[in-house]
Amino acid sequence: MLFTKSKKGQTAFKERSALFSPQQRAAFILFDGRATVEDVLGKMAPFGVTQQDVDVMCEQGLLEPASEPAAPASSQRPSPDSKLPALPRVSDADRYLQSKPLATQLTAGLGLKGFRLNLAVESAANCKDLELLLPKIQAAAGIEACRELERALKG
Repeated sequence: MLFTKSKKGQTAFKERSALFSPQQRAAFILFDGRATVEDVLGKMAPFGVTQQDVDVMCEQGLLEPASEPAAPASSQRPSPDSKLPALPRVSDADRYLQSKPLATQLTAGLGLKGFRLNLAVESAANCKDLELLLPKIQAAAGIEACRELERALKG
């Protein structure tokens, strides 16, 4: 089954709520609507995360079933020759709201190798924070994969 972070879960995560154990916090990052519970448990088993942790996060409303399976990350990347449409000029708050999910999706897709980077993205409070992380995200995920994020950040 596929789960994604609920609004309540995102808020609790950002506020470092006691609703999460340290192991649950680590697993929570990986629930992006693409990874199955089995995938997450397989990656997090060495850290002591179990099905019971997932069940607890669901019962608390921190995770919710994904509305539809997301396309694989490789199909979301534009080809090098594709032209991206120009984005209208938007406020910093709107750019942040548009950029943060893109950055989270990119870093969550890196698995454990992007764990700390994903934590940094989740902690980013504004566009400036995300802009500072962009070179690290590009180095980890690839420049082409980050084109949409870069355009969203630069408006």
